[in-house]
Amino acid sequence: MEKVEILPFSPELKPYFDSINRVWVEELFEIEPFDKEQLENPEKYVLDKGGEIIFAKIGNQVVGTVGLAKVDEKTYEMIKMGVDRSAQGKGVGRILGDAILEIAKEKGAEKVVLFTHSKLKAALSIYEKLGFKEVQLCNDKYVRCDLAMELDL
Repeated sequence: MEKVEILPFSPELKPYFDSINRVWVEELFEIEPFDKEQLENPEKYVLDKGGEIIFAKIGNQVVGTVGLAKVDEKTYEMIKMGVDRSAQGKGVGRILGDAILEIAKEKGAEKVVLFTHSKLKAALSIYEKLGFKEVQLCNDKYVRCDLAMELDL
């Protein structure tokens, strides 16, 4: 497997947060107002509120990203995990997940939640391997969500 390098958010990488996530969201669902806010202004909606965004790079190509949004002092939400088609099946999602969960622990998180859809089979497999458990069906958090998962750290 090619070496995957994890990079922190920087202004140069910001466009990848939008472009990588926009592809899968638009292909399978539609961009919701909160997506537009997070994707176009991650500083305001994620980073300035105590969250993090990281990127995966293979060689010279940025191939994935994931965010961590602060919910409260002990809870964070894993958001916007996306992997470029060129890197799918190479373990990039799992590496991103492991890295963002380490960051959550460093921030003092006791729990990480996520909201997803049951048709995202590859993502669900990654979440389960990371230790997430299904906790409920989604109600009104996101239009495209039909299940919620959480992980106690």
